Amino acid sequence: MIRAAKLDESLYEEVEIDPTATTQALIVVVIASVCSGVGSGLEALIFGPLSLQLKLLGFVTNLVVSSLLSLLGWGIWSFITYFIGTHVLDGTATYEELLRCIGFSDAPSALSILSFIPMLGGLILLVAWVWSLIAMVVAVRQALDFSTGKAIATCIVGWVAIVIILVVIGVLIALPFLLL
Repeated sequence: MIRAAKLDESLYEEVEIDPTATTQALIVVVIASVCSGVGSGLEALIFGPLSLQLKLLGFVTNLVVSSLLSLLGWGIWSFITYFIGTHVLDGTATYEELLRCIGFSDAPSALSILSFIPMLGGLILLVAWVWSLIAMVVAVRQALDFSTGKAIATCIVGWVAIVIILVVIGVLIALPFLLL
């Protein structure tokens, strides 16, 4: 995770060609997802409604929803990026190669565990998001074997698509809780 966060190009090359690194990529995504969920859950726990039961419900809900959306987002974003990179921009990689590289590029998202900190949480989330996006550009460039410009274009189009998809999924998941 440290090498991924340092934007170490050689790590992404290693991960790309190592089929056994898929489990490691999943672990990186799970760690980042749980960190995101814990940060979001702590915010609900600390700043949520006064009732302890509602605070605990908010913590668990945020932990589970954030974690699941992050995992789902990894798979979907990897597929969208794979499709754009290989079918539109003529990159060369398999879906699994790109999935592994993108999984490792999520390492900076572990900082989102600190998102509950008043007045700094939003900035921490922004830094983690931008850092992860830069790591993803490096990962996509290395995995698809093309220019930084094409990697940026691929990531931007993929990001717009995944944001739309995750917002829809998030609203559908949150709807029953909003109706409580």
